Amino acid sequence: MLTLPPLSLYIHIPWCVRKCPYCDFNSHAQQGELPQQQYVDALLADLTADLPYVQQRSLHSIFIGGGTPSLFDASQIARLLQGVRQRIPFSDDIEITMEANPGTLEHDDFAAYRKAGVTRVSMGVQSFATDKLNILGRIHGSDEAKKAAKALASAGYQSFNLDLMHGLPGQDLQQALSDIETAAALNPPHLSWYQLTIEPNTLFHSRPPQLPDDEALWQIYRSGQQRLAELGYRQYEISAYAKPGFECRHNRNYWEFGDYLGIGCGAHGKITLLPQQQLFRTVKVKHPKGYLAGNYLYEVNDIATDDLPLEYLMNRLRLMVPIPKAEFESRTGLAASLLDEGMQRGIDKGLVITHPDSWELTEKGHFFVNELLGEFC
Repeated sequence: MLTLPPLSLYIHIPWCVRKCPYCDFNSHAQQGELPQQQYVDALLADLTADLPYVQQRSLHSIFIGGGTPSLFDASQIARLLQGVRQRIPFSDDIEITMEANPGTLEHDDFAAYRKAGVTRVSMGVQSFATDKLNILGRIHGSDEAKKAAKALASAGYQSFNLDLMHGLPGQDLQQALSDIETAAALNPPHLSWYQLTIEPNTLFHSRPPQLPDDEALWQIYRSGQQRLAELGYRQYEISAYAKPGFECRHNRNYWEFGDYLGIGCGAHGKITLLPQQQLFRTVKVKHPKGYLAGNYLYEVNDIATDDLPLEYLMNRLRLMVPIPKAEFESRTGLAASLLDEGMQRGIDKGLVITHPDSWELTEKGHFFVNELLGEFC
């Protein structure tokens, strides 16, 4: 039976100092003074329009992403979070994450954002190698990143994350592992470590850099995965590693097919509506000009019943833990037996192990997720 899952909130702030050549997110280079107060007002109006989707739930987590949210003053972040809380109750242990870059803390320090209500910071370091930072178009240097991470550690946050990329242009195994060692020495409770991919509509797509070959990428990934485990970081998602108790609850809610409201330019949401037994996705207007004019909702798309098994698995298979059959039923409203044939084909290929109450990917299965997903298309 379909039940209401935990509810999260994603807030998108679309401005950056400049657009990175690999970035395909909805971000816009800052030109002049940002309309901070006007944009926060628009975010709260957007949220007000989405309140029927809350259905008496409290917020499990909030993620303020971008773009570069740390371009906004701490006072505006505080006003934003206060406005959210006035509209939707917070759970007692709510996780509130804000993305930041080492080179964009012009307005306030990390302590000011913590006072504003942020409980967790995700900082986009990407690399500690100067030549790699230059290739990636980052506006910070290695020393800046180390200084910012140390400031995070002393600012009283419940947790913080450092973002690292691997498979960078010209990167070898030693360089990739050096980034891991440098990051781990700063003792972040959480590390995101993900491979650079070339996405459409980016500068790298039109002018592709020379990336490591597949064999080198595989060696980097396996060696890095092993080293992170030795350093005490447990891999709980394809590109996320955490010390015990410091997993990102907001991202886990995405992968577990939970609900989330999305407000801000181009933000996406996923909603379960009861008693209608309906699941749908929302998309907000992408460009700041239209959004600030008061045009928030771009489209609403129902998730067709026939598409639900694949939609669920595309999210859930990112996690490194077994899939409870009861979770599939409560998040989709469908019988777990609908997955039996596809899972059996996965078992036959050595991708899946079945248990009475769950399915579990094998080690091979974690590396061939797309092959397993193909059994449900």
